[in-house]
Amino acid sequence: MKLKLLSILVAASAATNAFAEDAEQKTWEVTSELGAIITSGNTETTTLKGGIKVQHNLENWNNEYKIDGIFKEDEVEDADGNKDKQRTNEKYSISAQGNYKLNEKHAHLFIYGSHVSDYFGAYRSESVISAGYGLRLLNEKTMWLSAEIGPGYKYFEYPDDSTEIDDNGDLLAGEFEGEVIALGKLDYNWKISDNARFTQLIAVEYGDTNTKTRSETALLAKINGSLQMKVAFNVTNNSDVADDKESTDTETSFTLVYSF
Repeated sequence: MKLKLLSILVAASAATNAFAEDAEQKTWEVTSELGAIITSGNTETTTLKGGIKVQHNLENWNNEYKIDGIFKEDEVEDADGNKDKQRTNEKYSISAQGNYKLNEKHAHLFIYGSHVSDYFGAYRSESVISAGYGLRLLNEKTMWLSAEIGPGYKYFEYPDDSTEIDDNGDLLAGEFEGEVIALGKLDYNWKISDNARFTQLIAVEYGDTNTKTRSETALLAKINGSLQMKVAFNVTNNSDVADDKESTDTETSFTLVYSF
């Protein structure tokens, strides 16, 4: 099963230009990302991380579609010394964003939608839809900084084992809630050299129930014309979580990125 899943991800990866901005903009740009660690022997673990991003560039619109996933399985020993494979992380996300270009240079209106399914996170699932305004604040030859802001709506589900309670003292485990939120995003990109690029993304979803902050710090090094190595550090913070959950999740990843 592990090899089948890994083969599917490798096949998807083989289907996808690292620094596409340096070349003439294409109508379609596809980038795939894949990382896998499988160990056996005294300790058995399986970690798979993959994603596909598709950009569709039109005369008045720039659209982006993304699918990401991570799966981790570890061998765990119980009190009796018996070893068993257990899933310790599993998360999938899908998103789509349409950017309508304005007459103002490097400005756009956007509409965004996403869904996250997280088996071990602070919330079991989260769906967001939003719209707003985006502007490139810095536009230099080797670096740029863009910002987006707008209102939105989030619909989320508490985990089945959640210990949070509502105003009446009832458990919220497995319950759904929704709220109006405000979204903000900063996206920084620095071309260090022809073969290296640094990126920093910060996104905030502010709501009365919870404020979620996501950060990705990444360094990409070009291996050849289409293949890159990516080292990334991701942080996700939720301001309000159950007592048995951590408010901050971190992830360090080493992946290969292939584009066409």
